[in-house]
Amino acid sequence: MRNILVIDDEESIVIMITMALARYGFNVEIAADGLEGIKKFDEGRFDLVITDIRMPGLNGNGVVQHVRNSDKHFTPVIGISGTPWLLEDADFDAVLQKPFTIKTLVDTVYNLMTATLCSIAS
Repeated sequence: MRNILVIDDEESIVIMITMALARYGFNVEIAADGLEGIKKFDEGRFDLVITDIRMPGLNGNGVVQHVRNSDKHFTPVIGISGTPWLLEDADFDAVLQKPFTIKTLVDTVYNLMTATLCSIAS
């Protein structure tokens, strides 16, 4: 089973993403903010990270920088935001603008995981 870390301070978004991904067979772990998210990332093993861009404390830009500077830098990261113009860099593998459809979310997750598996295998 594939493990996904979802980091967002909006509970309704976390519930929606968790339910959708669980329905497609993914194991989802959640974090309510960036600091909790990077702690879970460091302690766990995740195939993909989904993070909100705009959160109090450590935002999504800080989360993706942490991932890229870690020994698990190859982990795909999806940024989600109602304010995508706040992106500070291009280190996200994909960005979804809120609101997004479940199909868009699931397709993006599958595409990134497939691309990662292909690059690891080659």
